Amino acid sequence: MKLYNLLNEKYIAAELSSENKIDVINEMVDLFRDDNRVTDLEKVRASVLEREKILSTGVGKNFAIPHGKTDAIDEILCAFGKSSKPIDFESLDHQPVYIVFLLVGKENLVSLHIKLLSRISRMMSKDDFRKKLMNAKTSKEIMEIFKNEEDAFFDEL
Repeated sequence: MKLYNLLNEKYIAAELSSENKIDVINEMVDLFRDDNRVTDLEKVRASVLEREKILSTGVGKNFAIPHGKTDAIDEILCAFGKSSKPIDFESLDHQPVYIVFLLVGKENLVSLHIKLLSRISRMMSKDDFRKKLMNAKTSKEIMEIFKNEEDAFFDEL
C-alpha cells in the first residue's frame, strides 16, 4: 500500500482557508463529509482532536500530521492540505506550519497506522519534497508529486 493509493484529489486542499490548528483540522476532516467510508464524521473529528490534545502533531519543518484512530470509518482515510499563510500549530520547533497531512486509521489496524505515519514523516523530512508540494498549484499536481516520490524511493507497505 502506498500513500498515493490512499489519497484522492478530492481530499486534497491545494490552499487551506483556515489559519489556526483547530480550524485546519476541522477543514480537513470536513473533506470527508460525503464519504461513504465514514460512518460517523463527528467521531472521526473527535479522534483527531483528542490526539492533538496529547501533544501537537506539528512535528517541525513547517509540517503537521494530525491523526487519530476510530472505528467510525470502514478504511484508512488520508487528506492533504497546504497553505501559503503560516498556521500556528504549536509545533515542536515553534515554527509555523504550511503543510498538513491528515491520517485517520481504524482501531484494529494499529501496525499499518504506525507504518503510514512513519512513511509520511520520512517523506516530509526531505526539503526538496516539501518544496515541490509547496510549489504545486493543483490537487492533481500534488497527487503526481506523491506518486513520483513513493515510486522512486519507497516499497509497498
